[in-house]
Formats: sequence, C-alpha cells, structure tokens
Amino acid sequence: MSSGFAGGSPFGLPIDAELAAASRERLAAVEEQLLEAVHSEDPLLTQASKHLVEAGGKRFRPMLVLLAAEFGDPSSPGVVPAAVVVELTHLATLYHDDVMDEATVRRGEESANTRWTNTVAILTGDYLFARASDLLADLGPEAVRIQARSFARLVRGQIQETVGPRDGDPLKHYLQVVSDKTGSLIATSGQLGALLAGAPNHVVDTITSACEKIGVAFQLSDDILDIASEAEESGKTPGTDLREGIRTLPTHHVLSGIGSGPDDARLRHLLTQDLTDDALHAEALTLLRAHPAMDRARSDLRRWAEDARDQLLTLPPLPSRDAFTGLCDYVITRTG
Repeated sequence: MSSGFAGGSPFGLPIDAELAAASRERLAAVEEQLLEAVHSEDPLLTQASKHLVEAGGKRFRPMLVLLAAEFGDPSSPGVVPAAVVVELTHLATLYHDDVMDEATVRRGEESANTRWTNTVAILTGDYLFARASDLLADLGPEAVRIQARSFARLVRGQIQETVGPRDGDPLKHYLQVVSDKTGSLIATSGQLGALLAGAPNHVVDTITSACEKIGVAFQLSDDILDIASEAEESGKTPGTDLREGIRTLPTHHVLSGIGSGPDDARLRHLLTQDLTDDALHAEALTLLRAHPAMDRARSDLRRWAEDARDQLLTLPPLPSRDAFTGLCDYVITRTG
C-alpha cells in the first residue's frame, strides 16, 4: 500500500530523517485505526467500506495532520484519531463523487458504485461520515465544530460546481469551488493537527491558511498536468477533463479571451463543443498545450504555492516547516 511517506519522506522530499521515521510510525497507527474504523457487523458494509482503504492512496491529509502536530506535542492522544477522521471524510466524499460522476474506476480498482450499486456506494459514504463523527466526539467540541464547518464547505463546493457560475465570473467561481471542495479539508487537516497537539493559536491559524493554499495549488497543478503530461508520465489519459467537458484553470483562461490569433479563436470554439470525438479532442489538446493560457495557469499555481510558502516561513524553523515548504516547491515542480 502506498503512503505519503513511501521512500522515507513525504513525496520523497529531502526532510529530516528523524521526522520522517516518527511520521511513518504514526502513519502506520493511522492505517491500523482506519481499518478498525471501517469495520461493521454487516459483512457487506465492511467489505464496501474497506474497498477504498485497501486500494491505497497517498494519505496526504493524514500526513498533513501529523506534520502540523509537530508544532506542538505530536504524541498528543488526539493527533492520530484526527488523521483518521480527515481520511475517513475524504474517502466518504470519493464514494459519493463516483456516484455523481458515474465513475467506473477509482485508484486503479473498480469503483464501489460499479462493483455493487449506487445505493451501496452512497450508504457506504454515509457510514464513513458517521464513523468520522464518532471519533470526533472524543476530540472535543472545537474539533467537532471545525469538521462540521469543513463538511459544510465540501457540500457547498459541490453544489456550486453543479449549478455553475450563473451570471458571475466563471474563473472566480471555479477558484471558489476548488477552495471549498479541495482546499477546505486540507486546511482542516493542518488545523486539527496543530490544534490537538497544543500549538499556539497563531501557529494554528497560519498552518490552516497555508494548507488551504497548498490544497488549491495541488488542484491547479492537476489541472495543468491533465493537459500537459503524457500518459506514461501521469498514469492518466491526457485531456480527460477536456474530453468530459470539465472546465479547469487553463480552459477558463482561454475562454476569458487570452490570445487573439486564428488558433485561439479555433480553440475557444472547440471548448464549447462535444470533445468526445477523438479527432476534435486531439486537436483541442494540441492547441491548448501551445496556448498562452498554460503559462498563465502556471503563474497562478506559483502564486498560490508561494503565498503558502511565505506564510509557512513565519513559523518556528522546525523540520516540519521544511516539509511544508518542500510541498510548496513540489507542487510547482511537478508541473514542469
């Protein structure tokens, strides 16, 4: 099973060996408690709940909980359960997302809605939310409040994505959706880790804000990689969002009017069409890769990551701070 600390440190970053070793040990405890949390007296519910846990994943959000806890007492009893809570919440959203998206594959495995039914997948997601709430009850009312507000943002982001920008600015709307759907739970990961480890309030606030920016940056980097990477590099089919008609950061920049040549007009036209046709998809992908919107998207990504980095540099100079700032660098370099 892969993890955020595979190879000795998160994403292979060159961070303190002692921190990496301690975090791997705590992440193993997270893994053990995750499996305990998804167990049920009902065999089908247990099987469905374990489906995505055992499919792996980087455990990015638990990793952030553990790194943030280093600014207080990382051995505090609430830290590992908090890491389990954020991963359970994340996994629950994946079950629901796959139903809404009619997805057939998740993490290289058959999606739960395909393997069983939409009903089973939805109820499994609900069960994971319930198990997360059960664990939260032992972490105190402030932790419960933080998680509830994060969950509300997740739902709001999904609703906003579903209804679209209406008469608002499409790019501003998109970034708000990314902040709510992706950034909010990543922010909560850092917040809970620091809070439950007893870090000072100003440290908790700084980590929370920086983690949300890191979360947005990771989504924007995914947007860029979906266009720019080759299949053998990313493990995904290039232009998947393009084919599915999902407007991401580069396409929003194209449609906002960046570029004035004949190819730009052609690309804007293509982005309003059905791109499930292989020839049209290939043409749109080629034009988009060469379009100045890609440079604009990379500039946006750098701004989000560098803003997060600037905030993190105000924290005490601990090895965990180096890990966080390393993530800011990584999210930029992964897009080339």
